Amino acid sequence: MTYIIIIVLGLIIDRLTKTYAINNLIDNPYKGSIFNFTYLENRGAAFGILQDRRIFFIILTLAIVCALVYYFLKNYKKNPKLLNVALTMIITGAIGNFYDRLFQGYVVDFIEFAFVDFPVFNVADIFVTVGSILMIIYLIFFEEREKV
Repeated sequence: MTYIIIIVLGLIIDRLTKTYAINNLIDNPYKGSIFNFTYLENRGAAFGILQDRRIFFIILTLAIVCALVYYFLKNYKKNPKLLNVALTMIITGAIGNFYDRLFQGYVVDFIEFAFVDFPVFNVADIFVTVGSILMIIYLIFFEEREKV
């Protein structure tokens, strides 16, 4: 149940923040000392690569999300909580950006660091990134290795 709550809340937060960006940041970007909030339509992948490959991303995201959900549902009872949270966060972020790409044709990005040159991102990207970091931590420090 906890994992479903993470997914639902994550998707709600992602949609609300993207809706806010669409309604308020297009004409009125915010410039701060730590974060800038600037509306951007990303028609590519991370860092804007592979621009205008919408169908490719829709198919790829569907395949990845289906594989992750299948693995999660099959193994969540025996998986460690850290791995389940990592998978849940990655699934949440992927679905959040998939929704944009499917219904709008692009992903709404609006958060950028004010103090360093880094691509504009969104809440779904944060979920994917944090989930990926947690998965890396799990794989490096906690996964049991097969004995040879």
